[in-house]
Amino acid sequence: MLQKFDDRNASIKVYVGDAIVSRDEAKVSVFDSVVQGGDAVWEGLRVYNGAVFCLDRHLDRLQSSAHAMLFENIPSNESIKKALFDTLEANGMTDGVHIRLTLTRGVKITSGMDPRLNQSGCTLIILPEWKAPVYDNEHGIKIITSTIRRNSPNHLDSKIHHNNLINNIQAKIQSNVAGADAALMLDMNGYVSELNGTNIFMVRKNILYTPYPFACLHGITRGLILELAKELNIEHYERDLSLTEFYYADEVFTTGTMGELTPVTEIDGRKITNKEGSNMTQRLRESFESKIEALSVKLPFH
Repeated sequence: MLQKFDDRNASIKVYVGDAIVSRDEAKVSVFDSVVQGGDAVWEGLRVYNGAVFCLDRHLDRLQSSAHAMLFENIPSNESIKKALFDTLEANGMTDGVHIRLTLTRGVKITSGMDPRLNQSGCTLIILPEWKAPVYDNEHGIKIITSTIRRNSPNHLDSKIHHNNLINNIQAKIQSNVAGADAALMLDMNGYVSELNGTNIFMVRKNILYTPYPFACLHGITRGLILELAKELNIEHYERDLSLTEFYYADEVFTTGTMGELTPVTEIDGRKITNKEGSNMTQRLRESFESKIEALSVKLPFH
């Protein structure tokens, strides 16, 4: 499921460092840590009807990730918000927008791995694009299980929302070759973790399950779905889940800022039964959509 280029994005403006520039001028130094070692953290944001969804939750996670990576001179949430709002206003963007917000360790005085070579503070990049959700949320997606394991805290902790995405990309390559829409990644113990770019849930006998957030990202939308399940009095659990359990689930769906809630219709050739009367995915999607306005930060210029 390949995203298509939107002609409106040909002339977008991007925030890099401390300035808003045209798409063609949006560049980082070859000495920036994101180029030298993928040394950066990031967030994906969506704009709905003049507001940025779950902005404070995303910025809190960004700050936590940057702190865990021992970044220096991290910009405040207020300064990031101002840069974000200014960039959206410069583009006239108020709806149907996805934002890739990246914070790198910054520019080094000379190439090398040592963070002490970074002496000028972080680089902030705000890339907004007109973009629809990445998946077909009406018809769902087909996925395959990747042989690539999701990182564990023993290796590169997924609690840091970092730019080192090579294992996710390798998994996505496998799904592309197999003709699937996405790849399901297992943890080092063989339990289901998440997809290459989204979290995953399953429903069995009207009970909602999702993997522990040990190897998977503690996604913002994932957390919101668990909150909604509690509000709706849906019985739900976080636990180790085997691939076999997903094969015979009544419903399976993914969650993420880029995809929202997406039904999974097939895993490794096994059709998801979607038993008659089992409609938890739709119920949660409707509840999710009803919360968008309340959980969003309004744009000051809209």
